[in-house]
Amino acid sequence: MKICGIIAEYNPFHLGHIKQIEYVKKELGAEKVVAILSGNFTERGEPAVLNKFLRAEHAIKGGADLVIELPTVLTVANAETFAFGAVSLLNSLGVADGLCFGVESGEKEQYISLAREMNNESKEFK
Repeated sequence: MKICGIIAEYNPFHLGHIKQIEYVKKELGAEKVVAILSGNFTERGEPAVLNKFLRAEHAIKGGADLVIELPTVLTVANAETFAFGAVSLLNSLGVADGLCFGVESGEKEQYISLAREMNNESKEFK
């Protein structure tokens, strides 16, 4: 992996975000990190703690090499639209070899299991 994308809000940017960027570069071997960042509003439609320019500056100072704003119409949408829009935007650049995301808690196996269940959900559940 030479260029890795990270989809984030950095609301606000903190040490965990720095650790993630360092992990991507050191452990995964990414030479560059492209952050797809929400703008002045978060995924939940609330105003961000800091404005988008300051959060982008923090991301660059924290190790990201490029920050691209996710359009507001995608940012304030539901989680599925937010994620689809961000991944589509990153993919449209045609430069990223991988994608890394962080979570506040949980084990990898829990997320894999949940993803499998969601891919096989019943018509009734949908």
